Amino acid sequence: GLPLHQFVDSSISFSKNRARMLRTSLQRWQRLSLSARRLSTTQDADVVVIGSGPGGYVAAIKAAQLGMKTVCVEKDPTLGGTCLNVGCIPSKALLNNSHYYHMAHSGDLASRGLNIEGLSLNLPKMMEAKSTAVKQLTSGIAHLFKQNGVTRVSGHGTITSPNEVTVNLSDGSGQQRIAAKNILIATGSEVTPFPGIEVDEKTVVSSTGALSLEKVPKKMVLIGAGVIGLELGSVWQRLGAEVTAVEFLGHVGGMGIDMDVSKNFQRILKKQGIKFHMSTKVTGATKAADGSISVQIESAKGGKTDTLDADVLLVCVGRRPFTQNLGLENVGITLDERGRIPTNGAFQTSCPSVYAIGDVIAGPMLAHKAEDEGIICMEGLNGGKPHIDYNCVPSVIYTHPEVAWVGKTEDQLKEANVPYKVGKFPFAANSRHVPTVTLTASSRYWDTRRPTACSGCMSSEAAPAR
Repeated sequence: GLPLHQFVDSSISFSKNRARMLRTSLQRWQRLSLSARRLSTTQDADVVVIGSGPGGYVAAIKAAQLGMKTVCVEKDPTLGGTCLNVGCIPSKALLNNSHYYHMAHSGDLASRGLNIEGLSLNLPKMMEAKSTAVKQLTSGIAHLFKQNGVTRVSGHGTITSPNEVTVNLSDGSGQQRIAAKNILIATGSEVTPFPGIEVDEKTVVSSTGALSLEKVPKKMVLIGAGVIGLELGSVWQRLGAEVTAVEFLGHVGGMGIDMDVSKNFQRILKKQGIKFHMSTKVTGATKAADGSISVQIESAKGGKTDTLDADVLLVCVGRRPFTQNLGLENVGITLDERGRIPTNGAFQTSCPSVYAIGDVIAGPMLAHKAEDEGIICMEGLNGGKPHIDYNCVPSVIYTHPEVAWVGKTEDQLKEANVPYKVGKFPFAANSRHVPTVTLTASSRYWDTRRPTACSGCMSSEAAPAR
């Protein structure tokens, strides 16, 4: 046999080689396992999500739940984006509570046997209730991030390469570079400015300022009678303002609404006290020394002009994708003619490692649409093949009555030469509806088309939460 020292050396050498082989096999298995799950092995994150609105925070949480190391970059102090901070949620709080006030003030409750004496509006308290709802939901997202292991970075994120995001930190301490296998743009949208009219969020306001007015204006003029204008106009009309809407189109409710529904909807809002100038454009606005505003209007076809007086002018002509300073040029991404980021069916941009969802891509600017896209995008990154049918995305206007629709309109079906049938049902004949609302409910109806599953409806409480 071998001498003892040679036997020991041979055993040690064999053990080292065996250990080296085991380590190599283990490392190869780990690489294959991670590759199969489309995860990063050497980078700081598997996914960096830029933006924490409904699309961004839902996508970040989903990614983390699927096992990806996830970072969410947000430039604002609170999470939730426009929807939770200055959009859907605060507007719903004011819509709900202003409706309570209107029911009491207009005599609606008295007609039901509920007499209220000494009624008064406490606007600061109403605004406090709105802020409480916002704080509860935004802090809830922070809790969900912590619970699911999503890392939050506060600052403005810029894509500096296909696999790197550089963040200008909000605390002013400098920059942070985050390497990632995939980057998701979920930066949402911003208010579309109106040429020649400067918003100061005091008397000339966007939707953001209209959610925080310090007093009820005597007269309010809306530039636009779409979803935002009608919702916020309804709030302040209920609280005592004289509201006038100026709309360039010939119908209310914006794009996509059924024309029959729109016509009846406008008639109800007129009865409630909102005035309309349809097929009319705003040509300018001037502010006097006393703060009053003169709004110049003109027929959309030209000719007839007029001037409207207002204490507050609400500019609500829509929203546009927020893509400023994102570094899209660094990765070769170009915007389309409407400022949106082009993507394929998997939400992938022209740069294979960069994805985009929500308001920055084509489609309706709706929170629930962005949420679904965020989930589907992350499931796709994880190897799945999910699908979204945009024909099934509903739209809602949270006025009273609420208005909702889904699918194609009658005009769209006619244009596409698709055969369909129309069915209408008046809510005045609905036994559940009649005892709970006033007589104006008789004009609310359900309009259904087949076989394309297109519908529009108006009801006192017809729509799910947006």
